[in-house]
Amino acid sequence: MMNPICIVDDQPDICSSVSGILTDEGYNTVVFQDAESFWLSLETQQPSLVLLDIWLPGVDGLELLRRLHERFPSLPIIMMSGHAGIETAVTAIKAGAYDFMEKPLHIDVLLEKVEAAVSQRPAKNGVSESAVSQPGETPYDPSISSETVDIIDSEEPQRTLGENVVLNGVGLLSGRKTGIILSPLGVNEGIVFQHLDGQVIPGHITSLENFSNIDPKKIFSANSTTLEKGRQQVRTVEHLMAIFSIYGITNALVKIDDEIPNIDGSAKDFNDLIVGAGIVEQQAPAKVAVIREKIGIGQENSAEKYLYVEPFDGFEVEMRVDYPLPIGEQRYTFNPDNVSFTEEIAPARSFNTFENIDLAQRLGKVGSGYLNSHIIMHEGKVINTELRYPDEFVRHKILDLIGDLYLLGYPIRGRLVANMTSHGYNQALVQLLYQIIQQRTSAAR
Repeated sequence: MMNPICIVDDQPDICSSVSGILTDEGYNTVVFQDAESFWLSLETQQPSLVLLDIWLPGVDGLELLRRLHERFPSLPIIMMSGHAGIETAVTAIKAGAYDFMEKPLHIDVLLEKVEAAVSQRPAKNGVSESAVSQPGETPYDPSISSETVDIIDSEEPQRTLGENVVLNGVGLLSGRKTGIILSPLGVNEGIVFQHLDGQVIPGHITSLENFSNIDPKKIFSANSTTLEKGRQQVRTVEHLMAIFSIYGITNALVKIDDEIPNIDGSAKDFNDLIVGAGIVEQQAPAKVAVIREKIGIGQENSAEKYLYVEPFDGFEVEMRVDYPLPIGEQRYTFNPDNVSFTEEIAPARSFNTFENIDLAQRLGKVGSGYLNSHIIMHEGKVINTELRYPDEFVRHKILDLIGDLYLLGYPIRGRLVANMTSHGYNQALVQLLYQIIQQRTSAAR
């Protein structure tokens, strides 16, 4: 039997919750509420893993970490804190911690880190630069022609914002009050997210969570796109990225605190924010990704998910969904030359079933922000709101796809055809296009 996992935290509810979760997963746990009692226990037992709070009465967590690392150099220790910033996390890692978790703890993150630690795998979210995905890391399929996509100068200029603007709201996943500050950036600086501690995360496919192992069939604990760098994340970026894409904003700074605020599950407030800030054309041409050959993800079958892009003089998205009632089969074609994004796509809201949201909340995967930012369905009916459009569901899928596509770093000149796709399929197509672009660039050198 595996040695116990020791939980050292002076908050009884944290100890009880974490112990219960791990016990349900088959782990043996022992709880301590101070460093001294835990240290004495080491005379009679050696843990397989320690979950250690930074703020403890008497000997604090960082001091205990140093003592443990000196006594048991190979013992994995995961630090926990609800008040420490990135600097404390870096200090803990340098002092010998295996990993670091911020409170409130999310069940899926907790279990993933514990499983990795007890099996002595490398920490998934390390703080070193080597842990950050770099361009060209993912394998390229040589059977795909490098002529499939071409990057050329656009007839449109690069654009940035006219002034600083602020938007406050509630985090979709955290349920906490949060906000963003949008600011202008110079030519060729791109879309950049910046945490309050100064850590920057490019708004690019290479910053995507698990970039080197994107799975189009991945099941998302919450319908959102997350970017990361080291230990920092920025979550739910897709609606804001869609607005940047539609308005041709190529350079902008987004100051955030972990999560983009989610007002009502749509992109309407972001759209209004950009209009209020104004848009400035810059003295340099933008780039555009021109699709030369058809390429896609999945099998083209109406009963299956698939997504492909093909040559087209302009930009167009054709989306089909077919889900249980109250959705049913819906189709919508969006072309910005014919349809107003502001009026017909931006206001379309996220949607989910009451059962899925309830389960995700009980598992700690989403916060209370989820309830007020979704069309909620139960027993074949919408139960919390009036639909803005009869086909609001398929329109929102188009909104998500446009936002995910802009992670390529360029607008696309092409026609996209999607059938019941998810963020996983969107991201997989963007990754594939990025690989082709990298291959073409390498071949030209």
